[in-house]
Amino acid sequence: MSRIAAILTDWFEDSEYTEPAEAFRKAGHTVVTVGPDAGKTVTGKKSGTAVGIEKAVAEVSEGDFDALLIPGGFSPDKLRVDQNAVDFAKAFMETGKPVFAICHAPQLLITADALRGRKLTGYTSIIQDIKNAGAQFVDQEAVVDGNLVSSRNPGDLPAFIKACLEKLEE
Repeated sequence: MSRIAAILTDWFEDSEYTEPAEAFRKAGHTVVTVGPDAGKTVTGKKSGTAVGIEKAVAEVSEGDFDALLIPGGFSPDKLRVDQNAVDFAKAFMETGKPVFAICHAPQLLITADALRGRKLTGYTSIIQDIKNAGAQFVDQEAVVDGNLVSSRNPGDLPAFIKACLEKLEE
């Protein structure tokens, strides 16, 4: 089974972490939380979900994992100023390992300059950012382009989770 890094920090969109992580674990995969500071508890923006960060992003590499989950909310915007987080996400895109990005998650991939020539979706407010990054925006519940699976918002979680689990089975 796969070992999935879930990269997040404060103000992540609660359901965009909790629902995929629960589905991945239920399917037998391991989810490891990664963030700026190991041992820190981060909080979701909507429901205040508390999540402990297991590994510091500076202390892990893409080689330690089989896939990457990037929940949305304000977390991706906060992570994009952390060069270790940017490099970590970019490494997954470069090696072709699965990357699961929902809502505002493409912000981290935009900063990593990893979206040029790709097809994806994201939250309404970042459509122009996605286009400016050289990617093609597609307005669908779930978009799969090679190793990248993306969705627009929490309402898309069922389609997003289904596409992610199918990608993990490949």
